[in-house]
Amino acid sequence: MKKRIPYLILVAAVIALGLLSRRIAFIPAATGDALYAFMMFFLVRSCFLHQRSRSVALISLALCFAIEFSQAIHTPPLDALRATLPGRLVLGQGFLWTDLLAYVAGVSAGWAIDKLLLKKD
Repeated sequence: MKKRIPYLILVAAVIALGLLSRRIAFIPAATGDALYAFMMFFLVRSCFLHQRSRSVALISLALCFAIEFSQAIHTPPLDALRATLPGRLVLGQGFLWTDLLAYVAGVSAGWAIDKLLLKKD
């Protein structure tokens, strides 16, 4: 558990930054999407401490892409979940191709930090 704590602290800090980025008008919306993917990288890293950084990056990107593509699916239960604040924050509301680019940027940043600063392979 001790090894997970720095990652979980980073996840919490990035969530706070991401929520703050939505409140400041001059910050582009894609910043929040990139922070979401950055957070996803470190959340996945906290679950898979002994995996290679590349594997963690691919899993993170796959999760972000799956969540984004799920936004093109509309069913009453799914839309009801998305109408709640937690559902909106986790699942998003509408599919945008540009979000996929932001996810690549966010996961790439997480991967770079993991490799350079945290000395992961």
